[in-house]
Amino acid sequence: MTEFRFQDPTWLLLLVPLALLAWTAIKRRRNVAVLFSSVAIPRSLPETTSLRLKRLLPWFGVLGVGLLIAALARPQHGREEFRILTEGVAIEMCIDRSGSMQAMDFQIDDERVNRLTAVKDVFDDFVEGKDGLPGRPDDQIGIVAFGGYADDKCPLTLDHGALLEIAKSVQIARPIYDKQGRMINRRLLEEEQLTAIGDAVAMAVERLEPVKAESKVIILLSDGENTAGAVDPMAAAKAAKAYGVKIYTIGVGGTGTAPFPAVDRAGRKVLVSQMVRLDEQTLKAMAEATGGRYFNAKNTKSLEKIYAEIDKLEKSRTEGRLYTDYRELYQYPMFTGLGMMLFGIILASTRFRSLP
Repeated sequence: MTEFRFQDPTWLLLLVPLALLAWTAIKRRRNVAVLFSSVAIPRSLPETTSLRLKRLLPWFGVLGVGLLIAALARPQHGREEFRILTEGVAIEMCIDRSGSMQAMDFQIDDERVNRLTAVKDVFDDFVEGKDGLPGRPDDQIGIVAFGGYADDKCPLTLDHGALLEIAKSVQIARPIYDKQGRMINRRLLEEEQLTAIGDAVAMAVERLEPVKAESKVIILLSDGENTAGAVDPMAAAKAAKAYGVKIYTIGVGGTGTAPFPAVDRAGRKVLVSQMVRLDEQTLKAMAEATGGRYFNAKNTKSLEKIYAEIDKLEKSRTEGRLYTDYRELYQYPMFTGLGMMLFGIILASTRFRSLP
């Protein structure tokens, strides 16, 4: 929307006396160069273009002064905009990267993927806004990844492009071999197969505590039970409640057997069934203790629905505000008016000069 106005319209009243003076002066103007006993002969002469233009000469000054008056009234052009002021939600994502997240029981575009890949893919949609999810452009989001220990992968940020690049780097620990084929990270790998849920939530609470936001939320995704770490999950949940942090827990998969990637004796990649256990009772208790909710994601579609539900529960506060940004236009009539007056003076002193 656009708007035009004069900031000081009172100056426009000067146009009334200017019009009266101009009309009177031009009407009374009689510049006689030569006296004739009869004007019949001059009247019979053809009227040239120069004579027609000369009659317009006085109007250059009148229009010039009129434009200067318009400049004094300060014309302005405004643009009305509707600005949305937002107060976002601070969200810490606690993503399980323990060994059980290798289970290949999720699908993306009809292709079998492990649980961590599916979690990261839907997290991308949740942040950016894809596949029916609106996105979280006004929210500060951080990532804590955990296996046997918690790791602050990304601090709370509005730079969601960088956030999603870091999310891609969250991987399940894999064995590393030296040139002789010996595993050199056996101890670390064993630790990373465990699950430190309490430590991850405690770290997320620590990151959220100093933040000023409409609400503070932890989204905890895990497919196992707490088997490592120094902090008990319920103790971490109580700390979250004390600092006004709400926890939404998502249990990935369930208790039972799940297909895991393996290599057979012939060196072929195969899937083998392994037993996994999901501690839903603890995840539910953590969510209820903080006023959050527990969800269970059996597949990628259900994971998307869970994020959509969280989107509805945790909305950013918005406030509409209408404002108008005005731009000064006085320079245009001012310079045009001065130019017309100067042009009129030059023509009156040269080409259309009258000589009595």
